[in-house]
Amino acid sequence: MSSSKLKNNSTDRALDYDRENDPYALIERIADILWERSKIAIDDHQASRVSDEAVAKIMTAAIKLYAAKSDGELRTFRPVLGNADEVVTPTEALTVVTEVLRALRLGPMEFGLWSRRRPEDYHETDFKGKNLENEIKSDS
Repeated sequence: MSSSKLKNNSTDRALDYDRENDPYALIERIADILWERSKIAIDDHQASRVSDEAVAKIMTAAIKLYAAKSDGELRTFRPVLGNADEVVTPTEALTVVTEVLRALRLGPMEFGLWSRRRPEDYHETDFKGKNLENEIKSDS
């Protein structure tokens, strides 16, 4: 990809000025640039040009920000773009999750213990077992 193509990009100009009073608004602009440039690097088979340290910083920031938002706001939200596997494939997701667990010296057992259901999924849960237990008590 030519440097002129990158320099003419509107997202580059977004970093040239900071008009907001919000010191965290830059994160929004950086996220757009990061998403765009990452897609280009992957599509052009140039991901190796991004250092391991840069990817680790991005991953660490994303993990910590997601955890702080979901815990602090007492809610969860979809942590990846797209519906189902249209942007991130199951293989990509499991590759990353496995390496994060390995980096923290955690295994599937710890993952299973700490997993939590999304509140949004509760409406899809079949709670018939609870009703069955009540029926058994009333029959006695």
